[in-house]
Amino acid sequence: MTARTAAAGRFARLAGTLSRSAGRGGGTTLPGRVFLTLAPTGLAELASALSDGVTVVSATNGKTTTSAMLSHILGADREICRNGAGANLMSGVVTTLLQRPPAATMGVLEVDEAALPAVVTGVAPRVVALGNLFRDQLDRHGELEMVADRWRTLVAGLSEQTTLVLGADDPVIDALGADRASVIRYGIDDPGVSLTERDEAADSTACVRCGCAYAYDAVYLGHLGDYHCPTGDHTRGTLDIAARHVRPLGLAGTAFRVDAPDGATEATLPLPGLYNVENALAAIASAYALGVPTATAIARLATFRAAFGRFERIAIEGREVVLILFKNPTGANEALRAIAPDLPGAHVVLALNDQIADGRDVSWIWDIDLEGALDAAASIVCSGRRAADLAVRLRYADVPLDRIDRLRETDVALDRAVADAAPGERVYVLATYTAMLDLHRQLADRGLTEPFWEERR
Repeated sequence: MTARTAAAGRFARLAGTLSRSAGRGGGTTLPGRVFLTLAPTGLAELASALSDGVTVVSATNGKTTTSAMLSHILGADREICRNGAGANLMSGVVTTLLQRPPAATMGVLEVDEAALPAVVTGVAPRVVALGNLFRDQLDRHGELEMVADRWRTLVAGLSEQTTLVLGADDPVIDALGADRASVIRYGIDDPGVSLTERDEAADSTACVRCGCAYAYDAVYLGHLGDYHCPTGDHTRGTLDIAARHVRPLGLAGTAFRVDAPDGATEATLPLPGLYNVENALAAIASAYALGVPTATAIARLATFRAAFGRFERIAIEGREVVLILFKNPTGANEALRAIAPDLPGAHVVLALNDQIADGRDVSWIWDIDLEGALDAAASIVCSGRRAADLAVRLRYADVPLDRIDRLRETDVALDRAVADAAPGERVYVLATYTAMLDLHRQLADRGLTEPFWEERR
């Protein structure tokens, strides 16, 4: 490591320490910002300290869960350097590498969609795992196609030594693997769990090569599925890692068979929803690219526990509270589908914020398939900075006014739902990022859960 990079690292760590001591936070991003100011090209040197290389994971939906799953798989054999606090912009990635565990030999980095090109250029990853692209935070990312163009340019410049792990169920992602030798594609292959039609939140429905509308033999979520262009210009690639014979088990999780080059293995994932099957496949495929047998990866995932707000369960006064993060139409629709079988008699809290980390534009709530989705719920409480917007959206979904309560503070809304629920009944909280973060901190302060992420600033 050069003297300049080493000095920048010392100053950056000191800045983080001083900021935390002053009660100003900054531990997950400030050191990275300081380091990049002092050593703008020093990221490569930080990454090179990980002798077994770096895996970069990005997607609109699922990157946090996928990177957590992959770290869980790999962590049985070695120390992993991971941005588990979820700071996934450049400053957070640099901070993670600055603060890597001394024994860490491998990195697993969750990276924001917009930050991906700069991070990949800096760390020269061994594996790049790309899951999906959906509309998300349009005020920051821009339209989906803008992000897709950046990713195409990024992939075109990758070293042949880098393995691409691609979610082939997404047409845009699948097409990134064209003309590359080192590609592993994963996806679901089970028409039995297909939707009858694409939902209104579907995005990439036109052929990436000719613009013709895709025909779907199966739709799994949003625009993800088994598709082909009627003109023959693009068809979903051959799946190297496939989930077949998928059996939803309600909140208990999902069972399915994984077919891979090294054999077929039955899996039981302790998380519900097809999108978590996609996340698990991404982790299994990435681990396979790193030399972990599929059966080994699946066995380790059986003990995986939910990441922050991803069907996280907390017991409060004899009621089970399930925390579910939602941030765009597709994620919200899939969460609603996952809880639908267990929704009758349950109580629901919806929390919508519009802070920078959530995205200022909340118009996406109008693309959620709310019509009929919450009819079976015993009660519904809207909360967050934009609670009124949620209430209006529910009224347009024909939810009667007397079934909608509105309390701005999410912890107060949760207390109301818990009070309304009888012992043994379940409360679902579907919240955007900052609302979930604030609620989680408040629950930790009450001693109801452990602080999951000490700091996200």
